[in-house]
Amino acid sequence: MYMDTNFGEAAESHLDADVKSILGKVANTIRHLSIDAIQHANSGHPGLPLGCAELGAYLYGHVLRHNPKNPLWANRDRFILSAGHGSALLYSCLHLSGFDLSLEDVKSFRQLHAKTPGHPEYSLSHGIETTSGPLGQGIANGVGQALGLKVLAEKFNTEDHTIFDSKVFVLAGDGCFMEGINHEACSLAGHLCLDNLVVLYDSNKICLDGPLSETCSEDTKKRFESYGWEVYTVDGYDFDAMNSCVETIRSKQQRPALVLVDTIIGKGSPSKAGTHKVHGSPLGDDEVSAVKESLGLPAEDFFVPQAVKNFFADKLDRDAKKEAAWNETFVAWKAENPDLFHEFESMSKKILPESIENKLKALEMKSPLAGRKASHAVVNMLTEMMPYIYGGSADLSCSDMTMFEKFGVIASGNFGGRNIKYGVREFAMGAIATGLAQTTMILPFCGTFLVFSDYMRNAIRLAAMQKLPVIYQFTHDSVFLGEDGPTHQPVEHLASLRAMPGLYVIRPADNNEVKMSWLAALRHEGPTALILSRQSLPLLEGTGVGYDEGVGRGAYIVEKEEEGPIDFTFFATGSEVSLAINIAAELRRQDKNVRIVSMPCWELFEKQPAEYKASVVGGDIGKRVSFEAGSDMGWHRYVGSDGITISVEGFGTSAPMHDIAGEYGFTVESILDRIL
Repeated sequence: MYMDTNFGEAAESHLDADVKSILGKVANTIRHLSIDAIQHANSGHPGLPLGCAELGAYLYGHVLRHNPKNPLWANRDRFILSAGHGSALLYSCLHLSGFDLSLEDVKSFRQLHAKTPGHPEYSLSHGIETTSGPLGQGIANGVGQALGLKVLAEKFNTEDHTIFDSKVFVLAGDGCFMEGINHEACSLAGHLCLDNLVVLYDSNKICLDGPLSETCSEDTKKRFESYGWEVYTVDGYDFDAMNSCVETIRSKQQRPALVLVDTIIGKGSPSKAGTHKVHGSPLGDDEVSAVKESLGLPAEDFFVPQAVKNFFADKLDRDAKKEAAWNETFVAWKAENPDLFHEFESMSKKILPESIENKLKALEMKSPLAGRKASHAVVNMLTEMMPYIYGGSADLSCSDMTMFEKFGVIASGNFGGRNIKYGVREFAMGAIATGLAQTTMILPFCGTFLVFSDYMRNAIRLAAMQKLPVIYQFTHDSVFLGEDGPTHQPVEHLASLRAMPGLYVIRPADNNEVKMSWLAALRHEGPTALILSRQSLPLLEGTGVGYDEGVGRGAYIVEKEEEGPIDFTFFATGSEVSLAINIAAELRRQDKNVRIVSMPCWELFEKQPAEYKASVVGGDIGKRVSFEAGSDMGWHRYVGSDGITISVEGFGTSAPMHDIAGEYGFTVESILDRIL
């Protein structure tokens, strides 16, 4: 099912001589802008921009179907630079092709508050399709975007009108192909036969530290053939070969395509080309001058020939006409398919149903109920109202309760379902979910055990950095999962996730808080981690309040009987809230005044006005005690340096839940002994 075609030897020419001539000028202009930007910043990676300049010129000058004046066009081709260290190439291409990236922006490369940071950062306003830098994740984001576009094509294309048929192009380097995430993501892409994904491998055989041969001897071609990809080889400096290859892919692609592009790192650099010395450091003034001389470029910094400007001005007109033709198709499709258009609008705008809070409150559940099962009931209700929610799990849907019961499973040739079986590929799942969110029409929801969030951490971090709405359902949330033992029992994971800026970490105490946690996630302009129990949780009387009085505040008082001074204030999350309530009952029998604060989401609490925070945790509120079956890191912010933390500071143990509670002091008797 794969192609084994080498376009580097005797490719049939498909390009006019004048087109090849101007693309050559564009390539050298990319080199010129890139090395000047890097040299002026005295920081950056010149090797890739010099080595891939022809490829960049060909993509932005001839291949990509997009409109730089409307970078949000829904059916645009997308370009992802997975090898994000080569960002100077991307910035040069975006500037030349007419995106909202000025020459001054290029000159400000790697400077404070510039649009041109060291590695590309996600911004639809100027054509950067993902934040890349940690190698390999751009490939996985590309898989997610390609999968999302296949889903949208299945949903909205009709026999008479094609709304989605674009492709995702990813440029990746040796490092991207060595990182494990590329194996996970590309295996799944091959399994799903994503025929709209094209990965271009900058095969220059050089790494940052030296030749690729020092660290890697695998046959990448055979590896991708085994995944079920189409594989091509092309000379990275032969426009005819590149064009023959891409036209073949455009017309015949049936599976994801890998194009091994033979290049020379640092091409044009007289003394550094083909070596690791050109990978990650500026060339130096003398070498920059030597590059310009060897390529016949003017000595002037940041020079763009008028012929290149004219070429891209003409291309902008052609790009606009392509979008205009699509717009005509869209208008006709909209007129003939009003129900589909209504769904398109709902997905584009992520419209929340009216009275969603009341509908969530009205959802009936039994009690006691595990957090994971409560969330399962909630999300299955939500998916019927919100067509943009798509879910998935890392081979754990029957355990983390992420399966949508009324919708099918996405499979090769059938993208009409709404469940994604990621397999045991947690890191790829996280990054693919990011790519799904980057379609801007899909709200991805994915699940695994909390302990395996470690595998996903860098993908979660990049989602938070990009403020993308991705919802992670992390179940089996503490040592109380029991017999599976310390390898599966999370301890430090809540503290680790809470340390991540922009991520909501929500650990609900019962059914009521699970419902409102979902509302918090749906309203958050960024990612959310729902931390859910395996064991059943009782329904608590004090949690049945509205969103704005409860979970929406991040922390709130669920129980208090304060006649006179407060003796104890308990802070708790998740399953430990009910434990705190049981202990408070014992203390009240001893005439102690106790306040109990549920703190499902620290991030939301920290956003509250100072007056509200003071009303919950401020003043003389007695001895402060926190309850959480994990590391106590961070809790002293709320209980003070002299407060007591009921926590787990080891890695857990393999035993039934009741025995674990006794072992780690999570019983009423042992806690009373500690705090009195």
